[in-house]
Amino acid sequence: MMNLSRSVALISLFLLPLLSFSFSVDNPTDRRVLVLLDDLSLKSSHSIFFNTLKSRGFDLDFKLAEDSKLALQRYGQYLYDGLIIFAPSTERLGGSLDSKSIADFVDSGRDLILSADTYASDLIRGIATECGVDFDEDSSAMVIDHTSFSVSDVDGDHTLIASDDFVKSDVILGKTKIEAPVLFRGVAHSLNPSNNLVLKVLSASPSAYSANPSSMLSSPPQLTGSAISLVSVMQARNNARVVISGSVQLFSDRLIRSGVQKAGSPNQYEKSGNEQFVTELSKWVFHERGHLKAGSLVHHRVGETDEPAIYRIKDDLEFSVEIYEWSGKSWEPYVANDVQVQFYMMSPYVLKTLSTDKKGLFHTSFKVPDVYGVFQFKVEYEKLGYSTLSLSKQIPVRPYRHNEYERFIPTAYPYYGACFTTMAGFFVFSFVYLYHK
Repeated sequence: MMNLSRSVALISLFLLPLLSFSFSVDNPTDRRVLVLLDDLSLKSSHSIFFNTLKSRGFDLDFKLAEDSKLALQRYGQYLYDGLIIFAPSTERLGGSLDSKSIADFVDSGRDLILSADTYASDLIRGIATECGVDFDEDSSAMVIDHTSFSVSDVDGDHTLIASDDFVKSDVILGKTKIEAPVLFRGVAHSLNPSNNLVLKVLSASPSAYSANPSSMLSSPPQLTGSAISLVSVMQARNNARVVISGSVQLFSDRLIRSGVQKAGSPNQYEKSGNEQFVTELSKWVFHERGHLKAGSLVHHRVGETDEPAIYRIKDDLEFSVEIYEWSGKSWEPYVANDVQVQFYMMSPYVLKTLSTDKKGLFHTSFKVPDVYGVFQFKVEYEKLGYSTLSLSKQIPVRPYRHNEYERFIPTAYPYYGACFTTMAGFFVFSFVYLYHK
C-alpha cells in the first residue's frame, strides 16, 4: 500500500507540469483544444475547418459531448486552453461538464466557440445567454430571407442565406477582404442590450426574419431585420474570447466548397466565403491576432534615468511603456496613435496621448500638476478586436519644502509694493505731523 501511494505521488509530480500548461500571455502558442460533438461524423463533414486549426499547430481532442469521462480540469489545473462545442442537440454534457463549468472555463481566461442550430437544446441556449446572446425562443424557427438568399437554395424556402454584412474590423476578420458572401442556414439570435462586450460579426439583411419555414405565420416574428445576428463574438474583461454561431453548417465542408450567387446580384463565385470567414474568425478567437502585451510602466524626471520614490509638484517627468502585438508566430511592435496615459487621483489631472517610435515604445513628457497627494500612472487601452490593456503604477506627489520656495514670489510683488508704500506713507505722515508748524 505504501509503494502504491509513492507511485501515485511520483506520477502526479510528472503530470502536474503538463496539466498546468495553459494559455500564456507571453507565448500564446501550442494550445490544446477540446472539441465536443454530438456525432463523430462531424469530424469528417467539417474536416476543412478542423484541418486549418491543426495546420496552425493546434492539438484537437475530439470527444462526444455525452462522454462520461469528460473533464476540463484535473488536479485543479485546466487540461485545455480552448473549447469548441458543435453539439447543438445535446441536452446534457457528460462527465463533470455543465453550463457552470463552461462559464468558469471562460472566466479563467480561456476561449470558446459555440455553435447552435435549429432545435438547439436548453443547455446550449443557456451557455449562449451567459455570453450575452439570446436565441429565438421558437426552437423550430430559422432565419428566412426572401431577398438575400442563395440562388442554389434547392428547397425554395429561402433559408440558405447569402450574407456579406460583416463587422468592419481588420483585427477580427483579417486585412484581406472577404469577397464572396457567406452561406448560412440556422437559427437567429439577438444581442443582450445590457451586455456591451458582445457584438455582431455577421448580420442578417433588413429583409430577414426568424420563423418556422414549414408553417404559416400567425403573428409577427419576434426577430426581424438587422436586429438578427448570425454570428457574434464576445471578449470578456479578462480577454477571454467567445464566438457564437447560429449554424453548425456554417463550418461544414459542403457549404465551404459550395459556389454562391446572392439573389438579385449578377456576381457568381465558385466558392463561398465560409472558409475564409471561419478561418479568420478562429485566428481571432484563439488569440492569433489582436493580442497585445505591455511591459512595465517606466517614469523618471527629465534628465534622469532612475525612477524616484516620490515626485514634487511641478516636476518635469518622462513616461514610457512598451506594447507588442502577437502576429501568430512572434511578438511584433504595436503601432497606434491612440494610446493614452492618465496621471490620476480620483480623476485624471493629466491626460496625454503617447507618441511612438514604431518599435513598440510609447512615450511622452509632462509637468506634475500643482496638487499633492497619491497619484497613479494609468494606461487603459480598449480598441475593437484587440485585447484590453489595463496598467497602473502608484506614486506620491509632495508639495514644496519650506526651503524650496523662491525667495521672492513674483505674484506677491503687489503685496510687497503695498507694504513698502504703507511704510513710506507712515514715515511722511509722521515727519509732517511732528515738524509742521
